Amino acid sequence: MPFAVFRLAVIAIMASAVLAPIGLIVYQSFLDAPFFAPRVHFSLDAYEFVLDDEDFWEALRTSIIVATGMTAISVPLGVVLAFLMARTDVPGKSFLEPLVLVPIFMSAVVLAFGYVVALGPVGIVSTFVKDILGTVPWNIYSVASITIIAGLTHVPHVYLYTAAALRNVGTDLEEAARTTGASPWRVALTVSLPMVTPAVLYAAVLVFFLGFELFGLPLVLGDPKGILVLATYLYKLTNKLGVPSYQLMAVVVVAIILIAIPLVGLQRWLLKSANRYVSIRGKAAKRAPLRLGALRWPAFALILTWFMVSVGIPVIGIAIRSVVTTWGEGVHLSEVLTLAHYRDLVDYPNAINAIVNTILIGVVGGALSVACYTAVALAMHRWNSGWTRLADYLIMIPRAMPGLVAGLAMLWLFLFIKPLAPFRATLFSVWVAYTTVWLAYGTRLVAGTMLQIGTELEEAGRSVGASQGRVARDVTLPLVKSGMLAAWLLIFLIFVREYSTGIYLLGPGTEIIGSLMVSLWGTGAIDLVSALAVINILIISAGLALALRLGVRLHG
Repeated sequence: MPFAVFRLAVIAIMASAVLAPIGLIVYQSFLDAPFFAPRVHFSLDAYEFVLDDEDFWEALRTSIIVATGMTAISVPLGVVLAFLMARTDVPGKSFLEPLVLVPIFMSAVVLAFGYVVALGPVGIVSTFVKDILGTVPWNIYSVASITIIAGLTHVPHVYLYTAAALRNVGTDLEEAARTTGASPWRVALTVSLPMVTPAVLYAAVLVFFLGFELFGLPLVLGDPKGILVLATYLYKLTNKLGVPSYQLMAVVVVAIILIAIPLVGLQRWLLKSANRYVSIRGKAAKRAPLRLGALRWPAFALILTWFMVSVGIPVIGIAIRSVVTTWGEGVHLSEVLTLAHYRDLVDYPNAINAIVNTILIGVVGGALSVACYTAVALAMHRWNSGWTRLADYLIMIPRAMPGLVAGLAMLWLFLFIKPLAPFRATLFSVWVAYTTVWLAYGTRLVAGTMLQIGTELEEAGRSVGASQGRVARDVTLPLVKSGMLAAWLLIFLIFVREYSTGIYLLGPGTEIIGSLMVSLWGTGAIDLVSALAVINILIISAGLALALRLGVRLHG
């Protein structure tokens, strides 16, 4: 196949995978019944129903409050952590950086369950605090708690972009400020951070956008008190009219996409601004970190405290809950220890299927996805064409769809296209949804590796008469093998912690850990949920350990 044909074929397939689900969503939103109903007509009834529903507007208001609040929390914390790690002599950097990035790879639903069993009314930490204070000074089932927890767990997103920008800015101005006697914090506020403002703004828009994707936290922490955000409102619309309410769900999806698309566009603009801004570099001399002096260990303690609150408490809570028969006031840990919950998992076929399927979708599905991302990156590699710019926009479109929305869109696509219908409740449909949702992330991982290849190597191949396809096969691909391995490990970590994308796609025997935990939580099977959560954490920990062992940069 000529390489030009390969390029166009890849872009055409990608465009179909991206645009077909969205087109079907818009089409369904203008119908008065599910598109597969015997009698269906074009109508605005679904829009009228949703826009007249007070729950929709309440969910929208709550989503805006949570998104705004979590942005206000995560941006300052993420910026401080980035400055400490990138520009100062805070101790233990090699130990701290993997910890800072851990929340990105943790399942939100696992963390949500962990917070309930640790900080809920009869949680492990709550009962301990109540013994001392006589009361529990927090309410885990509230909008404030959802906002604070979401803000803390999204700090790494801000950290990544801010730290990268800080590392790309020259140190000349900082050093000049230090020579005048300015403290490290004065240097940070007046010199370092203003230079990376576009990157910080980009991260802030990203976190605000992710606030509209929240599903696991609001479902677990908000549902007991009737708190709705857009994603949980969508989830509860499934049978609003007593039958599958696809037309109502489609309207909500359209609303979410209309909110997300301008934010994704703003991200692209800010990223271009950030790249131009941080291209101003100082001399290539070795950088001397800003000395914190007596503040070194308090800074170290600050980072550890954030990690313990955002990850440590829920993980320890869920781990303890998985090995006790019960928990509450007056219960002594030594008297209730058990491994029965893990033995119950062995006797529960759906749990074993979920564990096996999660590993399969991470290992095999991740490898196949990286192959797809590599094809897309190769098609766009150093091709100065309008098709490349079109493809660059297309791969960003799935980013405007939360995982729950993408899974729902794929469900409808598999129902709408008859030859695909037999694959609807299989891991294949889950893999297609995962691959599409993470298209931008995966393609950027591989494309970034390709851009590190010196142009002279590829030009040498063409100078001896090799075709573009031959150069790609014999030069480009062999040189990016290590980058593809790193991409596979990172995609594995993303896929094994994913849950919301598969909720509408999975049937008996094709469950994954995250979606099964959501189902079991609804039945009150907290013991099985705790044990499954620990197993999910162990799988993610093994992937992280392997990635670190192989020297993979966790931020791609």
